[in-house]
Amino acid sequence: MGQLKHIKVVGITGSYGKTSTKEFLTTILSHKYQVLSTKEHQNSEMGIAKCILEDVSLKHEIFVVEMGAYKKGGIDLLCSLAKPQIGIVTGVNQQHLSLFGSMENLLSAEGGDELAQNLPLDGLLILNGDNKWCADLYKKTTLRKRIYTAKKDVMNADIWTEDITVRKDSVSFIALSRDKQMAHFTVNMLGSHNVQNMLAAVLAAKELGMSLEEIALAAKSIKQQQAGITLKSGINGINIIDSSYSSNPDGVMADLEYLKIFSGKRIIIMPCLIELGNTASETHYYIGKKIAQVCDLAIITTKDKFEDIKRGAVESGMKESNIIFSENPRDIFTLLETFKNKSDAVLLEGRVPSELISFLKK
Repeated sequence: MGQLKHIKVVGITGSYGKTSTKEFLTTILSHKYQVLSTKEHQNSEMGIAKCILEDVSLKHEIFVVEMGAYKKGGIDLLCSLAKPQIGIVTGVNQQHLSLFGSMENLLSAEGGDELAQNLPLDGLLILNGDNKWCADLYKKTTLRKRIYTAKKDVMNADIWTEDITVRKDSVSFIALSRDKQMAHFTVNMLGSHNVQNMLAAVLAAKELGMSLEEIALAAKSIKQQQAGITLKSGINGINIIDSSYSSNPDGVMADLEYLKIFSGKRIIIMPCLIELGNTASETHYYIGKKIAQVCDLAIITTKDKFEDIKRGAVESGMKESNIIFSENPRDIFTLLETFKNKSDAVLLEGRVPSELISFLKK
């Protein structure tokens, strides 16, 4: 792939946060450089090869590549195509454990081991210090490395934040770096969990020659949908939080935390998560416990681990009648017609029926 010889390549992998980090970094870098990034759902061998062959040109200075894999060796293959000089691992969990077959295989690919092994001697590995698996990789790698954390006291971070303020439609924070730069960020994204993805992008942009002040200014151009979660007004003026792009255990917990900001009745509609392997029952049980802490009503649209969610919710004090299994969009819509307060909020988490989304946004 000789097309990439003149370009700095940033490879991004992880179990979650890859797309948001790619979008944030592309937007930020585009304020100073000619940037190309892989398109939506273009994180596989075929997609990345197509992007390199059809879209890379001599005008591009930086190529941002999202890398997804579902088996050991998958990231090795993608690195042989894209040849990244900077690698980012956004975070690791058990979301695709059943596909990888073991945590060892998952950590090899999605967990960043293969990405680290494919970086050049003068490359850079950027890791999420708030994630156990990333922190472990940071400790063992001999590569040049940077690490980010939401708060300074978690690890000896290269960048961290203070004064995170979460509003309904944005997040603001102060970013501070080990080299004594500081900047105030206000970003059009939902939920404090996206701060981690922003910090990954910030570290990469710093490495590529931008100051924190330049990055903070560029970050004002980020749009809500780039973080995979949007806020819209729906029927009766209620708040619709659309996080239906994709879902994983960390994402569900983070979105429920964001849901707390709404003062009215709070509802979650979600399917059970898939591909969790032998961690599935326990993961859904803990999701149920979190739902009970936040929600007045939960509607689960698939049956697989419904009982595990229900058990967690009921044990944590939620009425059994307030956690419901329903896969019929019209029945779900009927259940929601009583919610008419403009402070009420419905969280659409994961692949809920598109027909239901249409009903709610009318």
